[in-house]
Amino acid sequence: MSRDLHLAAIQLNSGADPQHNFAQLSVLVGQAAEAGARLLLLPENALFVGQKDRDKLALAEAPGAGRWQRALADLARQWQVYLVCGSFPLRLPACSDQVTASCLVFAPDGQCIARYDKRHLFDVSLESGQSYRESRHFLAGDNAPQSFLCDGVRVGLSICYDLRFPELYRSLADQGVDVILVPAAFTFSTGQAHWEILLRARAIENLAVVVAANQCGEHPNGQTSWGHSMIVDAWGQVLAQTQHDPGLVQCRLDLESQDRRRRAFPVLEHRRP
Repeated sequence: MSRDLHLAAIQLNSGADPQHNFAQLSVLVGQAAEAGARLLLLPENALFVGQKDRDKLALAEAPGAGRWQRALADLARQWQVYLVCGSFPLRLPACSDQVTASCLVFAPDGQCIARYDKRHLFDVSLESGQSYRESRHFLAGDNAPQSFLCDGVRVGLSICYDLRFPELYRSLADQGVDVILVPAAFTFSTGQAHWEILLRARAIENLAVVVAANQCGEHPNGQTSWGHSMIVDAWGQVLAQTQHDPGLVQCRLDLESQDRRRRAFPVLEHRRP
C-alpha cells in the first residue's frame, strides 16, 4: 500500500468578522481540495481575531456543539477532506471568563475525531513594547500529546507557542507520528527571527514532516503576523512556502521515502532518556 499524502497549509489574515473569515477560508479550502489535498490545516484563530483576547469569549462554543463547529464539519464533509481548525475557543464548564484554545480535527464524514488544547500560553513582553497575556482568558490544556490517523498516516497536533517547547514534539514522536501540524499566529518580529528555524529544527530532530499554517498581515488588535506558511520535510528542507499574503501552500508527500530515511538514520532509536 502506497504511503503518500497530499496536504495543504492555508494562510489567512483573519479579522473581527467570523462570517467574512469563514467565507475566505472556505474559498481556499475548496481550491486546495480541488487540487487533490486530503489534509488541510487552518492557522490559529482562523475564525476570529478581535481587538482584545477577551473578545474571543463571545465566539466560544461548548465542545461538540455550536454554529461554527457545525460549519467546519460541513466544510470537511462537502469537500471530503480532513480539515484541521488551528484553534477554536471552547467553553469550560462553570467558567465564564476562560476558554481553551483547541485544535479541532474534522474527518471527511464531518465527525470531530481529535482535539488538542493549547498547552503553552503566550505570556511574554517583547522588546518592541508589545505585551501578550493569553492566560488572562485562556486555560492551558492538559491533554497533550494528541494525534490522529489520516488515511493510515499518523498526524500530531500542536499550536503556535508550543513550537518553542521540543518536549511536546518528542512525545508526539513517541506516538509514531509521520506528520506534525503547527497552526500559528506568530508575530512579525518573532516570526522573522525564529519561525523557519524552529520549524526546521522540530522536523529534523523528530524525522517528521512539519506543516505550518500561519496568520499574516495586520489584524484589528494592531498585531502583524509573519505569514510564511510552509511545509518542511523530515530532513529539514522547505518543500513549499508562501510569503506575506493570504493563500495556501500544498505538497504531495512520499512517506515511504521518509520511512527509508528513518531506517537508515535511526536517530529516534538512539535516544538515551
